[in-house]
Amino acid sequence: MDFDLPPELIAYLGELDRFIDAEIKPLENENDNIKYFDHRREYERTDWEKGGLPKHEWEALLAEARRRADKAGHLRFAWPKELGGKDGSQLWLAVIREHLAAKGLGLHNDLQNEHSIVSNNPFVVMFKEFATPEQYARDSEKLLNHKMITAFGLTEPNHGSDATHMETRAVPHEKDGKKGWLINGEKMWTTGMHVATHILTFARTSGKDGDSKGITTFIVPADTPGVKVEEYLWTFNMPTDHPRVSLTNVWVPEDAYWGQIGGGLRLGQSFVHQNRIRQAASSLGAAVYCIEESVKYARHRKPFGQPLSENQAIQWPLIELATQAEMLRLLIRKTAWEMDRMPHKQIEHELSDKVSMCNYWANRLCCEAADRAMQVHGGIGYSRHKPFEHIYRHHRRYRITEGSEEIQMRKVGAFLFGYMGPRRAVFAEG
Repeated sequence: MDFDLPPELIAYLGELDRFIDAEIKPLENENDNIKYFDHRREYERTDWEKGGLPKHEWEALLAEARRRADKAGHLRFAWPKELGGKDGSQLWLAVIREHLAAKGLGLHNDLQNEHSIVSNNPFVVMFKEFATPEQYARDSEKLLNHKMITAFGLTEPNHGSDATHMETRAVPHEKDGKKGWLINGEKMWTTGMHVATHILTFARTSGKDGDSKGITTFIVPADTPGVKVEEYLWTFNMPTDHPRVSLTNVWVPEDAYWGQIGGGLRLGQSFVHQNRIRQAASSLGAAVYCIEESVKYARHRKPFGQPLSENQAIQWPLIELATQAEMLRLLIRKTAWEMDRMPHKQIEHELSDKVSMCNYWANRLCCEAADRAMQVHGGIGYSRHKPFEHIYRHHRRYRITEGSEEIQMRKVGAFLFGYMGPRRAVFAEG
């Protein structure tokens, strides 16, 4: 048992730091780009006249940072080699994401819209693992060259955690003598539709409500007749690009899907398991940032002539947060290490509970750390002149998205009591 990080990983963290200092920080500070990260950030990022969407200039800045990261060989670190990446492991990626988030708010890593110089793109591995050879030949180049920008259409207005009860339906339908599918339904929180070229649409093609089988993952061009953004929903975390999308008599060709007919839920599980472990690492890093900033401030601030840090009322909440962060780091890295040691498709059956543990606890910890940082910093901590409110608003959504923490605790319970996972056979025998 060895808890030391590989020397190659430590060296790579240093390489990332040097790249940030040489390429990203100068870009962040030129032409008043710092307005997107200081107290003006929410106002400057948001196009208030266009439904609260991200401003084009803001997204263009993020794209330029990603272009530089891609040129330097960092952006696609986690992608498979055959898709232009470095086959970065889950363990390495967890360490990297914690490292970047612990630096605080900046152009190197702004998780409000999953921007980072080291990309988190769960669609890529999901596609590699589940695409048929024909689908791979058809779509891999588009994914590789960013010609396919995909929104995720799973949640619906009436169905979130109960995704297997989705109302969206796809039925076989011929059009102009060609076989295909006719899709009808609505999707909710379809992030990125304002720039997406396709919407990954989960629709029931067989079975009954509640069945895990019978759901198919369709890849629907965003400009297909019948696809309509009904509204962009204003959220706690602005800007917002999370719309409700309707699909009315949307026709797609017979082969316009990923994976297998009726096996689409496994693609959704692949997506969320990748996101959950990586979000956990980022939430941990953001929590560490809040804790460390609070410690620095408490040592510096001297009300009544004495440092705040001498007060146990200040020390103890931060001690508890720091202790939780240490324990969580070990669980995240162990879980990521275990994910690397098994086939990707087995994670759902063997390790899903541990991934959920990491995710729900890290997101909760981050919110608690941001809230405590506001309290320690007092009035200035509550203001937008500190990043804690931004961190809280963003990471608060993670306690709902990618599976609410209640649903993830339910998954942990199912594994613990043997209703799912490796213990199922043990309890069945007993």
